Amino acid sequence: MTAERFGICIVGAGMAGLACATRLSEAGLRVVVLDKGRGPGGRMSTRRAEIASETVSFDHGAQYFTARDTDFAAIVSGWERQGIVRRWQAAGDDAWVGAPAMNAPIKAMARDLDVRWNTRVDAISAIMKGWRVSAGSEQFDAGIVLVAIPAEQATTLLADPAPELSAIAGEAHSQPCWAVMAGFETALPIEEDALRFETGPIGWAARNSAKPARSGGERWVIHATPSRSRELIDMGKDEAAAMLLADFFSQTGLAPVHPVHLSAHRWLFAMADPVAGEPARFDPENAIGLAGDYLHSPRVEGAWISGTALAEAVLAPR
Repeated sequence: MTAERFGICIVGAGMAGLACATRLSEAGLRVVVLDKGRGPGGRMSTRRAEIASETVSFDHGAQYFTARDTDFAAIVSGWERQGIVRRWQAAGDDAWVGAPAMNAPIKAMARDLDVRWNTRVDAISAIMKGWRVSAGSEQFDAGIVLVAIPAEQATTLLADPAPELSAIAGEAHSQPCWAVMAGFETALPIEEDALRFETGPIGWAARNSAKPARSGGERWVIHATPSRSRELIDMGKDEAAAMLLADFFSQTGLAPVHPVHLSAHRWLFAMADPVAGEPARFDPENAIGLAGDYLHSPRVEGAWISGTALAEAVLAPR
């Protein structure tokens, strides 16, 4: 099979990868973005479910984001004008959420880019004029390759083509998180829409149905702490969901309520300890680079800053 040729190939269509691709595309470069997922989201994903003959959504990854960086705040203001983000004061005065779902900004960014979904990259190898990125039977050739996937995955993928970048990614260590999605027939007797816990097996819980631009009945997203998630790391989804829902009721002091919907998702790389140094790494001699929230801060904003910084490094005059 003949490989497609691009100026730049980005591996990973989360916030870091799409921020990088957006800036490079604006500069007139031909960019392709490859992602193993079925569609936009990454850790800003939204899960849909049928409850009482109605399709509803759960933000089971990132619950909200902040915009404290001046440049990112300008981007968020633009998203607000487009109606794809809204403030959510239940999580704090500086909290934002996608509308009508958390993945709305990611979907909007991807729409203007050449993103290939369901494309799992398994190897990067050097060729005469740059790099060949292999994804099963598909191959993509590019002068520059940029990797914007979770640190543990980047460590493995870059081990052969860029061992120094692989070692940098290897310095980050991500925490797992079990996320529970629960729907109820009636509202739970909890006044707050967002709950943070300092102790106990549950670290966060939010009334997803109370976020701006949402519809449907009572829905909660419950995140286990890293330690509780590690305890249940190899457990089946149904069993983990039941145990963590019981933890939630015990921790809040509520009498257990039978859910009309219950599911769980295991995030193996939910939040990484940041690696010290620059927010992105680019090797201009070998035309390969690295971006991710773990290079700046483990937040949506940190991912955008890292991806944009990598693009600027690529565009910098040599």
